[in-house]
Amino acid sequence: MINSLKHFFTITLIFAIALTTKAQVGSLPDEKEKITSNGVWLGFYTKYHFNDKWAYYGEYHIRKRDGFNDMAQIYLRFGATYTLAKYVDVTVGFVNPYYWAPDQDDPNVDNVVPQFRTWEQMVFATPFDHIKLFHQIRIEQRFKRDYEKGSEFKLTHRFRYKLTLYVPLNKPAFENHTLFLSMYEEIFIQAGKSIVYNHLEDNRLFAGLGYNLSEQLQVQAGYMYSFRHYGAPYKYENRHIFRLSLYHHLDFHLDKHREERHLPIH
Repeated sequence: MINSLKHFFTITLIFAIALTTKAQVGSLPDEKEKITSNGVWLGFYTKYHFNDKWAYYGEYHIRKRDGFNDMAQIYLRFGATYTLAKYVDVTVGFVNPYYWAPDQDDPNVDNVVPQFRTWEQMVFATPFDHIKLFHQIRIEQRFKRDYEKGSEFKLTHRFRYKLTLYVPLNKPAFENHTLFLSMYEEIFIQAGKSIVYNHLEDNRLFAGLGYNLSEQLQVQAGYMYSFRHYGAPYKYENRHIFRLSLYHHLDFHLDKHREERHLPIH
């Protein structure tokens, strides 16, 4: 009798779960819902070498949405870089971005929400005679919360892979006053207890031009297309973003061979 009741409740539970799942799936639309947005990202990248092995790494961004009209994000990344080999760098550090809520007039949300992350990165180059090809693997541990007032911080993890290509256009090699083509693709995957269906978070493609103003200063500008998840199983966002970035590199110890040993900022 007891076994029969156990089987009955088990079958009933399975049937109830199946009906609930069917109802949830059936409530989803048959097609993807896509929105389109645009923005402007301004970035400043730094890399300051203190000796043959150690360097300070920093990124500082101002990101706007709706063209240049609305503030979207201030992004501060700090790290310590260690040179493992001629073409290999590793970095660890801390990130503190601030996000502006899309609806600043909503009384139920905080207009600006902070986020806290730790991060680790490995960058290695595939050496060629006239072009530069870089692989970047970045891992982030993110403590993030929603815009709603009183929301709790939740831990999620993000895994990023970026492939970057530089091609000189007016000179056979990279030196002062070199104009070059800059392209990259970066894929974002996220995980964690609160990540249910949106594991593939973002895919970014960039194409632009760069110019070496000097050994210490470089500028890049171009267009970035981003296709990312937008908070529901069927919602996605196409982003069209203009990027302008300044790169500053300093070496505080004198060594004429530093260019052969250190990876440049990218």
